[in-house]
Amino acid sequence: MPIDVRVEPPRQPEVEDLLRLSDEYAFSLYPAESCYLLDVSELERQGVTVFVARVDGRALGIAALVVGDASDRAAPRAELKRMFVHEDARGRGLARLLLSAIERAAADAGVAELRLETGPLQHAAIALYERSGYARIPNFGPYVGDPYSVCYAKALPVPAS
Repeated sequence: MPIDVRVEPPRQPEVEDLLRLSDEYAFSLYPAESCYLLDVSELERQGVTVFVARVDGRALGIAALVVGDASDRAAPRAELKRMFVHEDARGRGLARLLLSAIERAAADAGVAELRLETGPLQHAAIALYERSGYARIPNFGPYVGDPYSVCYAKALPVPAS
């Protein structure tokens, strides 16, 4: 089962289906005001890169890299958003491959720290992030004060210039 992870546009039927499934999953676990999901138009914005994991050509996983805080040129930050793997493909390593691709792209962009937010009921996601070297941090930005948000960060190696 070859898995291919690459940058793709978010506005395509297979990716939009994954986004819809991701929305349904999030809304089944948390109140709407605690679901910080970027929609297709937000995923098309400058500074956002969408990665798609395909198995035998079928889109089964997505994740987005949002590079922000460009005011700090020495060490810009980025956030991982919309990480989701179709239930038919869970346990095959797609999330790990998506996370690695996001981390490489962020490091290549000079990002010093990659941050993310997930929910406390997403045990598999939390386990993946912790196994991958992410440390729990205080909630940041829109997640401050939200009991349904759990935030993590990881320092990335910045390539020598």
